[in-house]
Amino acid sequence: MEYIGLDIGFGFTKVTNGNESKVFKSVVGEANEIQFQDSLIKAVGGDGPVLHAEIEGSTYFLGELAERQSAVRSFTLDQNQLMSRYAKTLALTALANIVEDGNAIRVVTGLPINAYRRHKDDLAQLLMGKHCVRLTNVVGEEREVNFTIDRVRVIPQPFGSVFNLMLNDLGKVTDRRFLEEKVGIIDVGFRTADYTICDRTQYSERGSRTSDAGISQAFKIIAGALQEKSGVNVELYRLYEAVERGSIKIRGKNFGLKRITEQAMTQLAGQIASDVNGLWADDWDIDHVVITGGGGGALKTFLEPLIEGEMLAIESSTDMRLNNVFGYRKYAAHLWDRAGQPQAAPEAGAEEATG
Repeated sequence: MEYIGLDIGFGFTKVTNGNESKVFKSVVGEANEIQFQDSLIKAVGGDGPVLHAEIEGSTYFLGELAERQSAVRSFTLDQNQLMSRYAKTLALTALANIVEDGNAIRVVTGLPINAYRRHKDDLAQLLMGKHCVRLTNVVGEEREVNFTIDRVRVIPQPFGSVFNLMLNDLGKVTDRRFLEEKVGIIDVGFRTADYTICDRTQYSERGSRTSDAGISQAFKIIAGALQEKSGVNVELYRLYEAVERGSIKIRGKNFGLKRITEQAMTQLAGQIASDVNGLWADDWDIDHVVITGGGGGALKTFLEPLIEGEMLAIESSTDMRLNNVFGYRKYAAHLWDRAGQPQAAPEAGAEEATG
């Protein structure tokens, strides 16, 4: 039995089995025949995910492949659309990249706090059952992956980061402070920012909410400034690398992004700090605060000085986009592996769907 962590984000889809992880942009495009693939294109494959997938008779390009090759590509910041139109395609492609043909697996995944109650059962049922995905790699080799998901547990998204800090790869509690302390989590994603409190492993309804203050808010400011200067409306998902690099080339001209990025990040950090400090005003006994999520990685230096409370450091070499999905997989081991049963069980999610 394999235990898998799966995170279907607005910005990136992430999956891990504990030994390897795959990440790709949550972009879905129409598949078309690529007429020319030279050695440079073939070399791109590497250890990255295969992003040409056939699912239930429909064929897709996903992630960076869709960005490069699809004439029609889709990307959403709407939770209902993500669930109804894209989640299954993104999830099954991610899982097929990491699961062996014929395997049965159990999956832990998460949802933003404001979508958790509304969509947790739908997401579990969407994933449950037998699936067949045909993957085609960059040299045209096809591989069919059949797998069965027999259990799914959906939890509030930020708890993934808590479990990642709290549990080891076998799902055993190794950092007991989380059994004894009250920890605030700020999980900044692409579309949303989730704030929650883990009070001695218990979820605090009062201290939890979702806001629209995801990193896309900063990207919208940057994209708006670029459109004014260049006349080009740059898609938000194409800004990741440019923001990290500090510049972007549009129609042969370089545009510096450092100044506008700092302004946008400062503004977004102020909004999140205001939300959090207000939400947790009565929770003055929080022991530590954790900043996590892919957006949290980019925003951390701007946000930390504005948050009231002691910060809990996360290993700086870690890709913060993966904190939740690593925690989901560890929690899966805790739930379903006998090696994890003797440990105190955190209560973070609904009853799992079973097949």
